[in-house]
Amino acid sequence: MSYDPVSKWEEFIRSRYWDALLKLAESYPSTRSLIVNFTDLDRYDTEFADDLLENPDVMFDAAHTALQEIVLPVDVDLSGAHVRVVNLPQHLKTRDLRSDHIGKLIAIEGQVRTATEVRPKILRAAYECQRCGHVFYVDQSGTKFVEPYECPNEACDRRGPFRLLPKRSHFVDAQKVRVQESPEDLRGGEQPQTLDVELGDDLVGRIFPGDRVIINGILRSYQRTTQSGKSTYFDLFLDGISIEMMEQEFEEIEISPEDEKRILELSRDPDVYGKIVRSIAPSIYGYEDVKEALALQLVSGFSKRLPDGARIRGDIHILLVGDPGVAKSQLLRYMAKLSPRGIYTSGKSSTSAGLTATAIKDELGDGRWTIEAGALVLADKGIAAVDEMDKMSPDDRSALHEAMEQQTISVAKAGVMATLKSRCALLAAANPKMGRFDKYEPIAPQINLTPALMSRFDLIFVLTDEPNAERDAHIATHILRSNYAGELSSQRSINPSINDEDIESATEIIKPEIEPELLRKYVAYARKNIFPTLTEVAMERFKEYYISLRSQGQDGNKPVPVTARQLEALIRLGEASARLRLSNRITEDDVDRVIRIVESCLKKVGVDPETGMLDADVISIGISKSTRDKTKMMLNIVRELGGKEGAQIDDVLDRAEAEGIGRDRAEEIISRLRQEGSLIQTTRGTLRAV
Repeated sequence: MSYDPVSKWEEFIRSRYWDALLKLAESYPSTRSLIVNFTDLDRYDTEFADDLLENPDVMFDAAHTALQEIVLPVDVDLSGAHVRVVNLPQHLKTRDLRSDHIGKLIAIEGQVRTATEVRPKILRAAYECQRCGHVFYVDQSGTKFVEPYECPNEACDRRGPFRLLPKRSHFVDAQKVRVQESPEDLRGGEQPQTLDVELGDDLVGRIFPGDRVIINGILRSYQRTTQSGKSTYFDLFLDGISIEMMEQEFEEIEISPEDEKRILELSRDPDVYGKIVRSIAPSIYGYEDVKEALALQLVSGFSKRLPDGARIRGDIHILLVGDPGVAKSQLLRYMAKLSPRGIYTSGKSSTSAGLTATAIKDELGDGRWTIEAGALVLADKGIAAVDEMDKMSPDDRSALHEAMEQQTISVAKAGVMATLKSRCALLAAANPKMGRFDKYEPIAPQINLTPALMSRFDLIFVLTDEPNAERDAHIATHILRSNYAGELSSQRSINPSINDEDIESATEIIKPEIEPELLRKYVAYARKNIFPTLTEVAMERFKEYYISLRSQGQDGNKPVPVTARQLEALIRLGEASARLRLSNRITEDDVDRVIRIVESCLKKVGVDPETGMLDADVISIGISKSTRDKTKMMLNIVRELGGKEGAQIDDVLDRAEAEGIGRDRAEEIISRLRQEGSLIQTTRGTLRAV
């Protein structure tokens, strides 16, 4: 090194970071870090920047000394301050770490898997010699605790005993986190690798499981110890220097004044809804109503705390049920990518522990039981997309009930009682029971989900795949053009004759009207700043709509069309609709839009096919009122006709026909009652009610 690193740091900070240093001095000790951008170092002196990457220990010690030596206009001692470098030129994956990287300054990116509690770590241990009373210090720089060998007092020179003085020792806050490679960076068949990171002082307590981060630090190694003694294999860990957040919640996304200007301009566009809808999964043709609902789910309503302590959720849950090949999974994947903290998981391969939370032995800390967060907790304040929900085991599905309504997950395992927050919107997809919808049967019983779970979804979309020459032609054209655009951009690297204009014109069909980055910022702005209230007109309209639906069921023989849960869903959707326009008032237009979306869902799912009337029981119980009434009638007929011997099946069917139940329908009800165990067929072939 041909220069003095301390004076070099002083010169650099004075010339480039003087204002930042004064700011730090004013707010010290509440802020203790001077954040330095690596590109500024590189522009200042390339050799100096390279030395920082190669010999970080020496360079950071010099930076620390420089901070204390610089004469400041304010009287403050910066001995506890740090220089933290961000924006390193190269980001490494955990699997790319090699022995050459040990002792170098590197940047690792990934997702935080677990984080220990923040605990004090000893840096300088104070000892008192029990024989002569001399107090001396032992520096603790490594991973193992170092005890003194002999008393440094020459008059004593004895080997103990020594007593540790915690009050006079120097401690620093410390935390360990485990960072796992992001799943999208993996090749097929690879398991994500993890790296433990040690954080200290003002870096602790800032990142949580689920956060996507870049951690800059010095790679260190320590020797493994096995039962047979010390191993020749060493383990790696990262000594954290600085943290950069890659992906924050919607509310934490930084919005510059230029962004804000573009956002407000976009909100004034009369076709803002159309633009947003066309920007969601543009590679998928059609489904405008579903995409509109997904746009509402992105901004969502907002949760409210009532004076009595009750909480009303603001997140909108959506279920897509449909025939195979109608692009359900594509929509889910797109939404999980668009939303920060979006998580995509498939029901078949998810257990309740993987979705909610599980208790594990903590290897990072000291072997205590801790809670490891599952998908719904990691997606807190984002969107959790659960595909193939119907394939999940019933036990795992029941774990979703609390997560959807209360938006918490309670765990009582291995002596650990915890309630974790899962304030995420759930976007689920499921297939019909028989693989495809039978259009002659009611839709609700064909969905293999429990009524309790179905009723928690604000919107249920049924996507059927029925041949239609005109629509099929449009879809075929769209798919062929999308593939052609993909082929052109893939071939471009090997075929120089393909120019940008060709690709531009080919991708026009699948280009979102608002680019994803701006859409994210638009949604973030709406969620952060807009909290709409109901206008009198909107309140009245919602009330009228709700009462008009309920009034269908006032007659004792009619079904109950909707429950209070649907009214709450209407309000949430109304809030989201106003938020999309960046409006603080829910107007009549919002009410019309919401009613249109809800009606289209109810008409497909919540209608009793026999009477054509809306029936909440179709979703919440799984059986329509008319079916329930007919079932009761059949049981009464069997009881009346059957004595001890039981009733003849033909007699029961004749009687049912006379009372207005068709023979086929009666046979179907009998077979269902036999499955449930309400009717028994005796050995003589007669029926008896249980």
